Amino acid sequence: MQQDILVNWSPQETRVAIVENGAVQELHVERTLERGLVGNVYLGKVARVLPGMQSAFIDMGLERAAFLHVADVWQRQPDGEPPAPARNGQPQVPIEKQVFEGQSLMVQVIKDPIGTKGARLSTQISIAGRLLVFLPQDDHLGVSQKIPSDQRDALRRRLTKLVGDAGGGFILRTNGEDATDEELAEDIAYLRKTWARIREAATRVPPPALLHQDLNLLQRVLRDLVNEETQTIRIDSREQFASLAEFGREFMPKAAAKLQLYKGERPIFDLYAVEEEIARALGRRVDLKSGGYLIVDQTEALTTVDVNTGGYVGSRNFDETIFKTNLEAAQAIARQLRLRNLGGIIIVDFIDMQREDHREQVLGEFRKQLARDRVKTMAGGFSQLGLVEMTRKRTRESLAHMLCEPCPLCQGKGTVRTPRTVAYDILREILREARQFNPREYRVIAAPKVIELFLDEESQHLAGLSDFIGKPISLQSESAMGQEQYDIVLL
Repeated sequence: MQQDILVNWSPQETRVAIVENGAVQELHVERTLERGLVGNVYLGKVARVLPGMQSAFIDMGLERAAFLHVADVWQRQPDGEPPAPARNGQPQVPIEKQVFEGQSLMVQVIKDPIGTKGARLSTQISIAGRLLVFLPQDDHLGVSQKIPSDQRDALRRRLTKLVGDAGGGFILRTNGEDATDEELAEDIAYLRKTWARIREAATRVPPPALLHQDLNLLQRVLRDLVNEETQTIRIDSREQFASLAEFGREFMPKAAAKLQLYKGERPIFDLYAVEEEIARALGRRVDLKSGGYLIVDQTEALTTVDVNTGGYVGSRNFDETIFKTNLEAAQAIARQLRLRNLGGIIIVDFIDMQREDHREQVLGEFRKQLARDRVKTMAGGFSQLGLVEMTRKRTRESLAHMLCEPCPLCQGKGTVRTPRTVAYDILREILREARQFNPREYRVIAAPKVIELFLDEESQHLAGLSDFIGKPISLQSESAMGQEQYDIVLL
């Protein structure tokens, strides 16, 4: 499978698209003013301890206080065992015995603030390098679970030799499986240097303060997104190309060798139709090649995906038509989850299938497509209602939350009240006002459609109300008003 990474850079925003065989699979957006916080290390101050919730709120100088749960408070373990949060079945030391209000605490963000929730923190610091993750407070040496078990012991022995007696825990990342001793030693040196810089800053600055910032999106492209299938990384900024090439030569020479400067006249995202994909990824409806379609609805609690056959009547056998639509939908849904970066609980409503083997094949295809995701996913089987429940780990804001905001007219409901509903609200409001006040005249200022209704179909009701209250009612159309907005002025 051929993979290309396209980078569209501007001073205010970096956009990265991962294209496989001509189709956009993932989109990453980072805005200079809204950079994610995951991986950042802060010196924070404990604002409140909540024993009932076994958590604390930490002031890090951000808009909202961040959240630290007792499970994310690091505790040293004897004999270089994994840290406490990673070990099951152990009683936790209550949080009120571990932290106190006003205490300075070095913390790391493990989850960005999402919606109304503040950032989630851990006191276990981990610094990611190209091949290794450094755990400076631990002595545990681990190897990624994705590396085959028969290779893990040999890699752990190599790592033990390279780490030496200088201390600190390390976890070998998946892309460090084939690394040379020299490359691993370079990564170890880089990570230790970074940690020394963090510790030095912690003694110098008062809380709250940022001690270490994770790599920006451009640098993370080289560290996290490049793999063996990546053919090229095309970037459309000469300046960023030079700085990324320099960063890559120092830390990721293999990935840096795939860098190319895009010099075309057409914007790079236009050339590969990425802009169209972004527009489609923000819509509810996703059309399938067969004529079927998906409806994707994102809510606060969960995301629902509904599969419909639409105009697809490609087979004489109705069961076969449904099966083929569901099979295509399984591939499209997995891609849409990556593209839109949807996380949390996801409910998929495939079209009902009578045959058990069809259900198994659709589920098998769905799980196979989900396995390609670099974010952790879990999918159950078909429920009694024929729904598939799944979860996808939330790592950052979804594409829609990042690029859009709720409509100011409907407040995110997706619907507005009809002109007639608003007209009747106005009539009731005038009657209410008439019981309390005695003005010379009532003036209704509303949206054009509402005023048109009063002048035409509802003119009789308006005249009847005017007679009933014994006051004239005048109308004024205001095009700047939303359909639900109105004012009643007492003259």
